[in-house]
Amino acid sequence: MTKTYAGPVAGLPPQTDLSTDTAIFTDAYAVIPASTMRDIVTSYLPGWTGMRMWIIARPLSGFAETFSQYIVELAPGGGAARPEDDAGVQAAIFVTEGAITLTIDGKPHELAPGGFAYIPAGMAWSVANGAETSRFHWWRKRWQAVPGLEKPDVIVTSDRDIAPIPMPDTGGSWATTRFMDPTDMRHDMHITVVTFTPGGSIPFAETHVMEHGLFVIEGKAVYRLNRDWVEVGPGDFMWLRAFCPQCCYAGGPGNFRYLLYKDVNRHAPIWK
Repeated sequence: MTKTYAGPVAGLPPQTDLSTDTAIFTDAYAVIPASTMRDIVTSYLPGWTGMRMWIIARPLSGFAETFSQYIVELAPGGGAARPEDDAGVQAAIFVTEGAITLTIDGKPHELAPGGFAYIPAGMAWSVANGAETSRFHWWRKRWQAVPGLEKPDVIVTSDRDIAPIPMPDTGGSWATTRFMDPTDMRHDMHITVVTFTPGGSIPFAETHVMEHGLFVIEGKAVYRLNRDWVEVGPGDFMWLRAFCPQCCYAGGPGNFRYLLYKDVNRHAPIWK
């Protein structure tokens, strides 16, 4: 089955459209639907050319605590020689449209839709676009050092080259594409692609310590967020704080797939 990768709607809706949609912001979760990701809410960064972005998560009281997530759009020839100015911040990149050249520690890599890269904190990198508009997700998280552990290695791979691993006892209806080795304790965040076949589900209310960011790249589902059931589809983003109950049912007719961020492998902080 052909994989697709949804992105923001962009543009502006006509004046005749209704303003009611599925946008929700609570203390336990948020839903930022694709319909709200328009030109008027884009942001910019210094040092870039031909760039705009949708910031869909950022550390904020009552919102994301451990990460930020951007959807970056590059015009033809756009890019940046030094995207990151904080040596303590690691990055992950996932391309959804077009093609980019990602140079990490002096080595260039060509990433097309489905392409993924992990960049350790403090490593030099740059990004350059070709002749067509490109889009990619960019996660940023401060790496939490642990005595005796080195920083993780660079990862460059693709969603298209990794076989999804079925979850136990699901008959293959729920599977995870893992970009990081879950046994590698150097990583304090995981980025994965989660796939449900039509009718597949999370059959219990997951309630756990990991903060989540979920961006739907394909298909639709009804997702339980805390006590609410919300219908989500391509281009929608969900944020779930730690311990927010969650489960879902995939609606079909095709697969339901989303990009998942979660924080892992570290002590829960004890505030002073």
